[in-house]
Amino acid sequence: MTQAILLEDVESLGQRGEPVDVSPGYLRNYLIPRRLAAPATPGALEEAQRRKAAAEKAQKARAEREEKAASLLSKTVLTIHQRAGEDGKLFGSVGAKEIVDAIDEARGLRLDRRQIQLEQPIREIGTHMVEIELADGKTAAVKTIIAEEK
Repeated sequence: MTQAILLEDVESLGQRGEPVDVSPGYLRNYLIPRRLAAPATPGALEEAQRRKAAAEKAQKARAEREEKAASLLSKTVLTIHQRAGEDGKLFGSVGAKEIVDAIDEARGLRLDRRQIQLEQPIREIGTHMVEIELADGKTAAVKTIIAEEK
């Protein structure tokens, strides 16, 4: 058996960056030509360890940023002004794009509109709780007040 370092995730072998034992023919004839793995030299093993450590550090930093963003968003109260009729119905609607713009303006957080969990656009004046999906399955609820524009 020969050791190889996976350059990509291979379903039957393992994850990217892991050293695995494979037969020399499988490595030479299948993995290397398809750029799925490289021979495990001492330098390549050290590089794989460095990459793995850097990836773990980046994942930890991303998790901390998401946790900070979640706590900041849960404390946020947005006020969005829209034109409305006398019965409290909006002439238009407030969708994910407007909510993302309001969050960016209020807190300076850049979010993707696909992170906003709205079943339907908001079409009436009032207070609404809007769920925002962050990475790793975390969600934050933002209190959104839709007020009449004067």
